[in-house]
Amino acid sequence: MRWLPKYWNHITALHSLLLPVSFIFYMLVVIRRALYRSGILVVTRLPVPVIVVGNITVGGSGKTPLTLWLAQQLIDRGWHPGIVSHGYGGSGISPMMVCDSSNPSEVGDEPVLMAQRKLCPVWVGRDRVGAAQALLLRHPECDILLSDDGLQHYHLHRDFEIAVVDGVSRFGNKLMLPAGPLREPLSRLAQVDAVVINGGMVAMNQYGMQLQGESFYNLLNPGKSAKAMNFYGQRLYAIAGIGHPQRFFTYLNGLGLDTRIQAFPDHHNFTSTDLDYPDADAIFMTEKDAVKCTSFANERFWVLRVDAQLNDSLLINKILERPSFDGH
Repeated sequence: MRWLPKYWNHITALHSLLLPVSFIFYMLVVIRRALYRSGILVVTRLPVPVIVVGNITVGGSGKTPLTLWLAQQLIDRGWHPGIVSHGYGGSGISPMMVCDSSNPSEVGDEPVLMAQRKLCPVWVGRDRVGAAQALLLRHPECDILLSDDGLQHYHLHRDFEIAVVDGVSRFGNKLMLPAGPLREPLSRLAQVDAVVINGGMVAMNQYGMQLQGESFYNLLNPGKSAKAMNFYGQRLYAIAGIGHPQRFFTYLNGLGLDTRIQAFPDHHNFTSTDLDYPDADAIFMTEKDAVKCTSFANERFWVLRVDAQLNDSLLINKILERPSFDGH
């Protein structure tokens, strides 16, 4: 189904076949949410507050950088967060702890990226509740949980919901899967506690976020770093296996780097042959892709570290004003 996204920004003749399937998907989404809200399907409340970060579209929107930003903000305010994730792309099913050396094919690429930041415990599991309970059992010091990409996992009770929106691609043709990129209808945004726009225009009552980074670190020798100017005049390549690879390529261009580019599917499992560019002086990649290239890294592999930047503390203050967080 990797060919479908190219149809998600337009309405074509193909949609006459896809729209009936989208309607069925829409009804299943509505019914499932109604079953949780009515109590027919059980929602599990944990002994600590839960902040959910997610989106209503398929693909990357900046959820993981925002989750890391929230973790740091909470730590700065005296909290002890933990992060739970589904571990998309990983083969693991049972709850498991993620460390900086975990295998991305087992636990997923984004959880390894988060663990490498060494901010707080990171656990994954197909059952988000089970992963959260296992984390709290192993780390009783954790007094708040962040659920990365957890907006549609209604089994886990949440005290605050954040929806992240890609400020460039937005919602495509605004249709539900598979005719469009929506996992939930646009009306879902009116039900969350906060909407964060990653790049692009921000409306009233929304929060603006930018992904920023100026330094590269060498994947083979992480202690070695460089600025964009260090690569000027060299033969440069850039690869990306993320939700919106063009964003990464455009960012590099904004740093003054003239690169040959190669996009791969989101969560692509890289091999050494994917990065076989014998004439390259440097090959740039995202942190998310880098965790899957470590085993065959060489001195030409450079990783751009990016961090979420929000204009002020309004979002974190709004979260902590909730009664659920008064016990801290």
